[in-house]
Amino acid sequence: MNKATKDLLEGVVTFLIGLPLWLFTEDVEVPVVTLTKVGLVMMCVGGALVATGLYRRLRESG
Repeated sequence: MNKATKDLLEGVVTFLIGLPLWLFTEDVEVPVVTLTKVGLVMMCVGGALVATGLYRRLRESG
């Protein structure tokens, strides 16, 4: 598995884990962090990984 495919896969998985955290954990109380904010950060990181993977795939093919 090359680096572009790995970044794409990690990004999609991270985004898909962050999405339900952001959508469904508004009423959950955790002492240190807010799970909705954690979900939003995970979605942003996942999006950045997907963008990086797409960029690397375009560079490899060109």
